[in-house]
Amino acid sequence: MCAATNEMKDGQKCEAPDLKYASKTKPSLDQPLNAALGRVTGGISPTALAQAYIDWAQHLLMSPNKQIELALKAQRKLLRYIEFSHSACADPQCAPCIAPLPHDKRFAAEEWQDWPYRLAYQGFLLTQQWWHNATTQVPGVSKHHEQVVSFVARQLLDVVSPANYPATNPEFRKATLESSGQNLVQGTLNFVEDWKLALQGERASAAKQFQIGRNLAVTPGKVVFRNELIELIQYTPASGKVYPEPILITPAWIMKYYILDLSPENSLVRFLVEQGHTVFIISWKNPSVEDRELSLEDYRLFGVMAALDAISAIMPGRGIHGVGYCLGGTLMAIAAAWMAREDDRRLVSLTLFAAQTDFTEAGELMLFIDEAQVNFLENIMAETGYLDTKQMAGAFQLLRSNDLIWSSMVNAYLFGERLPMIDLIAWNADATRMPSKMHSEYLRKLFLNNDLADERYVIGGRAISLRDIRIPIFAVSTLSDHIAPWRSVYKIHAQTNADVTFVLSTGGHNAGVVNPPGNAKRSHQIAAHDDLEAYLDPDSWQSQADNHEGSWWPCWRKWLATNSGVLVDPPRMGAARKGYKPLCDAPGTYVYMQ
Repeated sequence: MCAATNEMKDGQKCEAPDLKYASKTKPSLDQPLNAALGRVTGGISPTALAQAYIDWAQHLLMSPNKQIELALKAQRKLLRYIEFSHSACADPQCAPCIAPLPHDKRFAAEEWQDWPYRLAYQGFLLTQQWWHNATTQVPGVSKHHEQVVSFVARQLLDVVSPANYPATNPEFRKATLESSGQNLVQGTLNFVEDWKLALQGERASAAKQFQIGRNLAVTPGKVVFRNELIELIQYTPASGKVYPEPILITPAWIMKYYILDLSPENSLVRFLVEQGHTVFIISWKNPSVEDRELSLEDYRLFGVMAALDAISAIMPGRGIHGVGYCLGGTLMAIAAAWMAREDDRRLVSLTLFAAQTDFTEAGELMLFIDEAQVNFLENIMAETGYLDTKQMAGAFQLLRSNDLIWSSMVNAYLFGERLPMIDLIAWNADATRMPSKMHSEYLRKLFLNNDLADERYVIGGRAISLRDIRIPIFAVSTLSDHIAPWRSVYKIHAQTNADVTFVLSTGGHNAGVVNPPGNAKRSHQIAAHDDLEAYLDPDSWQSQADNHEGSWWPCWRKWLATNSGVLVDPPRMGAARKGYKPLCDAPGTYVYMQ
């Protein structure tokens, strides 16, 4: 499917090839129905939600003990609330009857302690706690359905939070008085602006201050290879001598590659190049409807393997440090296992950033993944040919609705304030689509069936095994990652026959990885585990691992140096005689595809 198209005539403009894929999807009455529903529900299956609700409701109905427990809890909470209300009227300094959860910052301001606002938020927290009790630990309910029902209840409660409404938010009252109502004027303007952008399908105007090639993705380099799926960028050396082993970075294809090459001060690519490493990175094509038949195997073969072949031609006889981020890390692990099976020894190390290889504990994303949900998405994608960026963004936002939806709306529309735009937020708005076939395979083979961890993932008619990987591994996880929970990432210890250096960094899925030196608020734990040592569970590891202030990037640099040879002269850019002539300057063309 993906024939390489690297050669270009002198003076020809660097343009992306146009490949058309023949659709193999048969017409179905299911597709238009599910596609129409998907546009209303944001890609969430009503059937999946109904199944979860029925499971919970029926088992709750058949559990009188749980009903009595909930009734007694409701009675106690009501009495606590009444007692607190009387005390708050007499003593404004009385202790609250319930404290918010540690991550809930909605009611942290002092104004919330004023009457009657403290009554409003205390009542809300008590209600929230009761519903958590009502939707969990109901005998007989499946774990997945319990999580879905509890999640939906939490989302519905967040809608009616007193922090979201002018009449019940004391911070809004204060801001209105202090600004003489200017917050309302600016909030209205913000709402109108966002509404227009939504109708036009455009990015926020504040994000436009960050532009690819101007202040994002500006590390000098060349596109040295292109096929119909990837562009391979080789970065220009920034030092007189370099380590002989190049680095290949495989980012996730759900977003643009330049999360690892943001503004110069936040660029991991620039950091590596300045430290004497030769860096290559894959820039994925943003697929369209014509790419619907691209498979997960295509991404391995014409993505990772094609990039490795190009690097081997440009720098022959050199070992390669393989690096993967999120989905790209999972794909790099798959490629490494296959290479180990085939006795392909080009990889000398493997680094995984927030990448899972076992999906039994894949975090809150599993809320959106079961047979009903996957079937629903498959029918939607059968019509469009891909998973739309809005559907993916909506799912990720729901996982952190307080921070990413309601807090943002309250700040923008009630207070008239925009959160300051930074390069990471601008990048986050630059999403990509996912081909229908690849995404379906990814969900079924990895999330639903867990084929990779259970040694059922087949390449070339034979299953691969992560246990075949014996090269050193550097695995990075982040403490508050809701996409790839760190305990899930930690499972790489038990899945391979390799020495593993594991890092647990503060921050989330993105901010914990984009973690340049100089940030005093960051810290990380790190420890190395020899394959011959006894297994250490993640909680024991966390209690024993050394804690360090600052970024983990210097630790990784030292680890790379330890697994590299002595410094040599920098390589040339590309290899024209071997068909890898530099095609255009970085960041290339695929990164601009919308």
